[in-house]
Amino acid sequence: MTSATNTSVVSATEPKNLKFRKDRNINWWLTAVVAVLSLTILIPLYFTIVTALKTPAEAGTFALPTSWEWHNFLDASDKVNYPKAALNSAIITVAAVVLTLITNTFVAYAVARNQDKRFFRFLYYFFILAMFVPFSVVMLPIAKQMGTLHLDNQLGLIVLYTILGLGTNLFIATGFIKSIPVSLEEAARMDGASTWRIFWQIIFPLMGPINATIAITTCLWAWNDFLLPLIVLTDQSNQTIPLAQYVFSSQFATNYPMAFSSYLMAMAPVLVVYIFAQKWVVGGVMRGAVK
Repeated sequence: MTSATNTSVVSATEPKNLKFRKDRNINWWLTAVVAVLSLTILIPLYFTIVTALKTPAEAGTFALPTSWEWHNFLDASDKVNYPKAALNSAIITVAAVVLTLITNTFVAYAVARNQDKRFFRFLYYFFILAMFVPFSVVMLPIAKQMGTLHLDNQLGLIVLYTILGLGTNLFIATGFIKSIPVSLEEAARMDGASTWRIFWQIIFPLMGPINATIAITTCLWAWNDFLLPLIVLTDQSNQTIPLAQYVFSSQFATNYPMAFSSYLMAMAPVLVVYIFAQKWVVGGVMRGAVK
């Protein structure tokens, strides 16, 4: 009896172990391709780091610096007023991400659940069509309109990031919402839940992978954007990091180590956020792939 039981246990666990080992097999060809492609990022990053720590006379080569000029970062920070510019960029980026997640996902939910109605179909194609309009066509009208409405400031920039990203966010979020069973909402309605409660307590949590995607793309856009701050912000005290770097670009032209130090400081916050949030970002993407 015992031997039969042991045999059945072994036979039941053996396929799982084999599957475990099979899932962990490494595709060395794909790994090699990824390693080679990663050099397109790692080599320029290495060049940027070593250049930022050199003297102007040593800049332009891949060799390590003879002396590590850490003061280049302090000099670049003073030139662009990095603490103030970083604070402005952080305020705009965080506010744009939060407002985008609150508004764009709700619009996507309304459109996804009502595409059988002509008005919502029109809204869907209207916002999607906006993705194909070149920004240069609407750049001057936007600048004029924001000045007329007295929104040529940080608030106006946050509103623009939220509105201009609606087309892309609607496109990727609508398809995901359609994959969520309507039966979940019907059951909640039978229990007396309102549409508002259904969205925030059922739909929005299930949209975790898409919310992560929307948050990442909005964060990268708002933090690294140069053109919108250039045409919208009129007060120099509200300058973001890319705009502050542009203002002092003439001083960087003769000092490449200082310029590269400034670029690294501009990259650092986004890289830090990614390193700490990598677990949740990758987990959200994988959950989205499984669904």
